[in-house]
Amino acid sequence: MTFAEHLASLRRSIRRHLTEKLGARTTRPFNQLLALKAISEGMRRQSALAERLMVDAPAASRLVDRLEEDGLVLRQAGEDRRCFRLELTAQGERELSHLLDALRELDGELGEYLPEPELSELKRLMEKLQTGLSLRSVGPDVPGTDGCGE
Repeated sequence: MTFAEHLASLRRSIRRHLTEKLGARTTRPFNQLLALKAISEGMRRQSALAERLMVDAPAASRLVDRLEEDGLVLRQAGEDRRCFRLELTAQGERELSHLLDALRELDGELGEYLPEPELSELKRLMEKLQTGLSLRSVGPDVPGTDGCGE
């Protein structure tokens, strides 16, 4: 198996474990929880959210529409009438807590297979790969290049 295949397989395994953990806590789809996490980490524009979740702009718009309908996200007017800033509501924070709890639990379980120094090194190497691939495919992320500020 190639390195890329190993990473893809590990991603599927991790997502399956997270989905199982979340099943007992919430009925919220995994992608919605990932969107809430991205917004909580400062991602305020739908275009950036689409890129982070690897979906097209219409799919991100539908996702945000659903989160807004469910009372989890607010769209605030941006600097430009075409743009919105995304903010989590208190209910969105509660839903997000299910994902964060599951992620912390899974991190603890991964510690059973790799000691902390190895986990830290693996994380560093994965971030290095992610940064390199991101720069190669789309160029550096320059805030405000979509006309929406920030």
